This record gives sequence, structure tokens and C-alpha cells, in this order.
Amino acid sequence: MAVVTLDLWHTLVYLPPEDEETYMVHQIALGTEVLRAAPRRPGAREHTVEELAHAFEEEYNRAVVESAEGRTVTPADQISRAGDRTGRRVDPKEYLERLKSEVEHTPFRRAPGALTLLKELRSQGYRLGMVSNTIGEPGAFLRPILAQMGFERFVDRFVFSDELPWAKPAPEIFRYALEQLGGRPEQAVHVGDGWADLEGARRAGFRGTVLFTGLHSYGDRYRKLFRPGAGDSTPANYRTDRLREVAPLVRKLLPPG
Repeated sequence: MAVVTLDLWHTLVYLPPEDEETYMVHQIALGTEVLRAAPRRPGAREHTVEELAHAFEEEYNRAVVESAEGRTVTPADQISRAGDRTGRRVDPKEYLERLKSEVEHTPFRRAPGALTLLKELRSQGYRLGMVSNTIGEPGAFLRPILAQMGFERFVDRFVFSDELPWAKPAPEIFRYALEQLGGRPEQAVHVGDGWADLEGARRAGFRGTVLFTGLHSYGDRYRKLFRPGAGDSTPANYRTDRLREVAPLVRKLLPPG
């Protein structure tokens, strides 16, 4: 069974840089507000709003670092860690409820040509999977949004890191996706926008990779956290800034059937 897995952020879905920056700022603000409202533990000192914001942002950033090492730190873990740091009795459900509303009101955009690409690959007989690192928001919040965008018509399996112990570039998350899709590494190609995509697929023994660079415009915070420039030495078999070129490149690497 020929399998193609694809990244989500900045491959199939994106935010313009200014919206991406606003979204991440709002996430930090939500975490800060939840910490501020949570009762202090006995003996814990009072913190300023700035200190609470710093504590949560540090845990968010730490989650990004751990994801680059292949480990999952969920949004609930992040707010819990920040609560431990600041001596607050935090209920992660409070943060998740507010985060869900933020996600639902964020104007995520489908990459131009994304559905056309998926339809073409699917019509040629490839099984399709989406493999995404979900650090700032749970995959459960994204599923209905992706369904509204039309991805469920073509994607056979959605794999989100917050629902598993692993994050890209850990090979285990790629192997898990292949198990769900009924494929083998030598019959699989991965398409993504960054190092974690290329390195993870390489570690998992994928037949090849395609690096998509057409949506490499990022908000300031996203660029600093997720695109620091380190580790970008893993080569892709092919590189393109046009989604319409992805399917022909996939066929070169892995003929359908």
C-alpha cells in the first residue's frame, strides 16, 4: 500500500504572520489569566502578572524544545507545570475550555491548492495521513475545523502528537501513522515544511521526503520558537514552493500502487 503522510501547519493549514502572532500572544494571555485566578498553595508567595506570564511562556517554550527532542508536552501539561512553578492550584480544564474558544475563533486558513493536492493523491491510489505536532492546542480542537475545511474527505488518518507520547521528529509517531494506514516505511513518502518532518521520516525509514517551502512566512514568535535555524541540515529528496508540484514529486519517489 503506497502511503503519503503530510504535515499540517504551514503545509496544509496556516495563519498569516500577523494573525499567527496574535494567536500566540492570546495563548500566553490565557495561560496568565488562568494562573492569576488559581488559588495559591499554602506558603506560596504572590507573583506579579508579569511573573505569571513569564512562567507560562517559559513552559510553553519548554514544550517546543521537548517536542524537537521527540517528546510530547500537552497544553494541559504546560499550564500544570506553570502552576507548579508559581505555587498555584491550577485546574487544566479551565485553561483548555478557554483555549478551545480561542481556537474556534482563530481564522485558520487552508493552504491554496491543498484539497486539490489531496484529491489528486487519493485518486491515484495513495493512502493519506496527516501527522502534526500539536503543542499550542489539542488535536481534538482542530478536528472539527479540519472537517469544515474539507480535509476529512481525503485524509484517512489524523495523527496528533498531544494524543501520543511522541512528537516529530521521533520516528515512533511516523511508525504509528503507518500502522494506522496499513503501510510500510519503504512504501511511504512524507511532505512537510521543516526539519522535524524530514528528520522524523528519515529516522522512521521512509522512502523519501518532499520539503514544501511555499508558506514559510511566519509570525515573530513562531519563527523564533519553531524555526530557529538549527538542525536544518537533513536533506529532502525534493523541494518545492508550489503545492501543485508535490504530487508529481511524490510519484517520482513512489509510483502509485
